[in-house]
Amino acid sequence: MEKKFGKLVTSVGKNTKDLLQKSKNIAIQAVDQNDDGKFDLEDVSSMAATVGNAVKKGAQTFKETTDEKARQLELKALRPIFLETLNDTDFFMPKFIRITERDKKHAESEVCRGSIGFLSDQKELRIVNIFRDSIDSYGVSFYPDGDSELYYVDPSNRDEYIALDEYFSYLKQVRISELQRIAQDLGAKHFKVTYKEEKTSFSEKKVSKKVTAKSIASADVEENYEDKKYSITEIAAEMECPGHPPVKPVLKYMKYDPSIKGLVEMRMDRCFIKN
Repeated sequence: MEKKFGKLVTSVGKNTKDLLQKSKNIAIQAVDQNDDGKFDLEDVSSMAATVGNAVKKGAQTFKETTDEKARQLELKALRPIFLETLNDTDFFMPKFIRITERDKKHAESEVCRGSIGFLSDQKELRIVNIFRDSIDSYGVSFYPDGDSELYYVDPSNRDEYIALDEYFSYLKQVRISELQRIAQDLGAKHFKVTYKEEKTSFSEKKVSKKVTAKSIASADVEENYEDKKYSITEIAAEMECPGHPPVKPVLKYMKYDPSIKGLVEMRMDRCFIKN
């Protein structure tokens, strides 16, 4: 029995020794960088180089990630517009735009290189700011020219913008001209276009009133009131015409004016009934 137990112990010892030797070999293989079957100074140098490269690669990846985050933050802050942005389905030209010089922060920013403008928001209103040196890139026209700063879209032409200072006078002129053409197309022998410009001024004046009520004594009370004034009506255009059978006019600026549409339809219907 003792002999069998001794053999068993010897066998276990041998197996343990073999296992330890295998573990040692595995460990040596793991650190043996030059495949010479042993762990030496050359392996240490090789491991140091491997670890160094991994650290460098990790640092480079971290730097690239950090740089990309900084780039995205700068893009979000400066909101540049590029030529390819105009072809983006999410981009649209708003009704209100601004033409401006290329400012320093957009000119010096790497992420804005090649930009033709930038977006900004003013009280929930999105504004496209166009760099003056890039106005030809947008494919829109400006009235009377591109020398002003603020523009609003032409109500009948989405690709034309009118300088804000000229907006109301411009619309007055084109509407009067269109009314003349409508009258001529409808075969009028005489027409007159009158233009009314209403102005309301608010005057603040103090008016004393004597107020008497039960339970209180008489008191002087001051009130404000509005003073409305209206401008004089002017004759914008008047002309004598030979007259002719009506031709249905093409409406542009008066397209959505119900009184003009009604006049055209009435005149054309009357002509149709006669014929």
